[in-house]
Amino acid sequence: MNKQKTESPKHFHLSARRLVEYAFQSGSIETGFRSTAPLLDGTKAHQKIQKTYGKNDQKEVYLQTEVASDDITFQIDGRCDGLLKNDDGSSIVIDEIKSTSGPLDLITEETYPVHWAQACVYGYIYTTDNELENITIQLTYVQVQSEQQKKFQRKMTRQELADFMMDMISQYVPYARLRMKLLEKRNVSTKELMFPFDNYREGQRKLAGAVYKTIQEKKTLFAKASTGIGKTISTIFPAVKAISEGHLERIFYLTAKTITRTAAEETFRILQEKGLQLTVVTITAKHKICFQDEVNCDKAECPFANGYYDRINGAVLDILQHESLLTRPVIEAYARKHTVCPFEFSLDLAYAADVVICDYNYIFDPRVSLQRLFEEQKKKTALLIDEAHNLVDRAREMYSATVNKADFLAVYKEYKGSKEFIAKSAKAVNDHLLAKKKQNQMIDTELDRKLVRAVDAFAYDAEEELVRGGDADELLLNTYFAAQSFVKIADLYDKRFTSYLTVDGDDIVLKLFCLDPSHQLKRMGKGFRSKIFFSATLTPAGYYMDLLGGLVEDYVLSIPSPFERENAEVIIQPLSTRFRDRERTLDKMVAFITDLLTKRQGNFLVFFSSYKYMQMVYERFAVAAPEVQTIVQNGQMTEIDKEVFLEAFEEKDDQQERLVGFAVLGGIFSEGVDLKGNRLQGVIIIGVGLPQIGLERDIIKDYFQANGHHGYDYAYVYPGMNKVLQAGGRLIRTDTDRGTIALIDDRFLQPKYQTMLPYEWQHWNQTLR
Repeated sequence: MNKQKTESPKHFHLSARRLVEYAFQSGSIETGFRSTAPLLDGTKAHQKIQKTYGKNDQKEVYLQTEVASDDITFQIDGRCDGLLKNDDGSSIVIDEIKSTSGPLDLITEETYPVHWAQACVYGYIYTTDNELENITIQLTYVQVQSEQQKKFQRKMTRQELADFMMDMISQYVPYARLRMKLLEKRNVSTKELMFPFDNYREGQRKLAGAVYKTIQEKKTLFAKASTGIGKTISTIFPAVKAISEGHLERIFYLTAKTITRTAAEETFRILQEKGLQLTVVTITAKHKICFQDEVNCDKAECPFANGYYDRINGAVLDILQHESLLTRPVIEAYARKHTVCPFEFSLDLAYAADVVICDYNYIFDPRVSLQRLFEEQKKKTALLIDEAHNLVDRAREMYSATVNKADFLAVYKEYKGSKEFIAKSAKAVNDHLLAKKKQNQMIDTELDRKLVRAVDAFAYDAEEELVRGGDADELLLNTYFAAQSFVKIADLYDKRFTSYLTVDGDDIVLKLFCLDPSHQLKRMGKGFRSKIFFSATLTPAGYYMDLLGGLVEDYVLSIPSPFERENAEVIIQPLSTRFRDRERTLDKMVAFITDLLTKRQGNFLVFFSSYKYMQMVYERFAVAAPEVQTIVQNGQMTEIDKEVFLEAFEEKDDQQERLVGFAVLGGIFSEGVDLKGNRLQGVIIIGVGLPQIGLERDIIKDYFQANGHHGYDYAYVYPGMNKVLQAGGRLIRTDTDRGTIALIDDRFLQPKYQTMLPYEWQHWNQTLR
């Protein structure tokens, strides 16, 4: 007798937190009073409460169960903060701990239904697995400054918890069914996917193989791969294949600039044209993607924020059903269609995405929350970190913070006589900074904890005013955010930081300055399956491994250019570009440039170490060669201005027509720009790219010198030469490209700088033929 074939239930893993968040967004959990002070990631506060637990109590208890709904079996898990038992085990309490920097008197039992929901999920799992008829659910709120606590309890039956649970699950089923369908297509397509081009370039297969092995073995890779090798596809393709083998579930492609983000999107577009089916989302900065003239997330001011949670789940389902490459224009179109904030929309889409393309800070900046969203998924997530040389200075910014006396003085003046508690705490910060100025101690390796406490107290008072819905203005809000950031960074402060004071007129600024970001980068990157740092200019390797948190056991790879080095003519012109010599060598420099342009055809880019130096040379060049068409970078260029600048470098049939662009080293046109063919046939680099001598660079120099490194090289030489190598890399992009690289500075002849020139530049000469 033939048996009827039945399809086995499909399994879908779901964390308790994600289930509750989705139910909250779907409206099955009431929002409650959502303007209350934000709840914090208060690990320390949690631990202090957990230390008070009794001998029978447990902390951080992992709970897991299965719930069937329709044809899907949900595997639901999570960790409850506390499982409290009396001596005979007859009374069980699920304890959910939440930390806040706001006042506890604003929190009532009904303020945060979403917290009750999360605790109820844990209660359901425990009563089901242990066949209990009832259990007590407890919410414990702790104020992080005062450490005061506030507790609420509800006794609930297993049936009440089951009904609540099934209601949330039913809301989630349509999304789960869509995700399972998309995952099934993804898994089949990743297995079948072939390399999208006919052949690998020389070195490309080696890089791709190294990336796959690194992911397979849960390691970290530092890869220097010369310009033109095809780094984007050589890192993305093996990561996608790692998904097909079950090593990965998610890829983060991290970039510093829009242009490299676009290259990653284009690579995924090519792979999708070859049959790949996975969901890719790009996260664009809030200030860039916001539909309002000015960013204002108050729901009374923004129709895209007002009612966001009423519409977001429908928007997510809609876009996932119809799109797979969720770029900025696609997200904006669906955001307008569903009237939702495009920035928050992109963050919610990151839950469903197989690939997230975003800025470094969404993973490495401790003040950005996206990192915490994927805590449970890190073990199957790889980080592809493009143009990794940029991460050193970016990380220093992420882990640094400032307070400005002028801001606190302005708050004091505005709130004096009306909100004395705010005026008093703002004045305390103002007075402390004024006292520090009088002490005349400009640099201090020790953290000023008294100042941190004063700033923290101000943040507390400001938040209380903001939470209560007072007539707070932009000044208070901005000063509050700066204070929060300062306190957050102060918590990271260790021997790798210093503090310094600067005085500008009546203003005094104190900065917590991160000198060595390696420790914080390791901490923020901990838990991910693999990290792939790659760039054309990770030279010297030891410097970048030191500052990016590399370990002895990490893999290191260096792949030379795939192109014949004769494709680039390299000239070194030994003129001094030092500040003291610039006037003296100016005429000789302009004469060399005009002579080179006379003898070589095509478009050129000329790079300088600063805007001021660029303008100085440009003005003299314009007089010497008025017939040459030029275009000049400025410091206030919009996205459209940047596009116009690059589009001006056209493919020209008549090589006598030429364009000469003047730009700065380390700027938007010296990295990630792809001007192939005769769009660019020459690059002139003036100077060795040293950062301008200043207080911060000198502090970095002294720090590394004291810690056994060549301080001047770490602060000036290595960052400068990286800019030179990046700028020179704009020239040869394909095996058919030809052109000239001219290096103008006598220091290029010194052994230190010679050793940093890539192999493909080492056939240089000093004569212009």
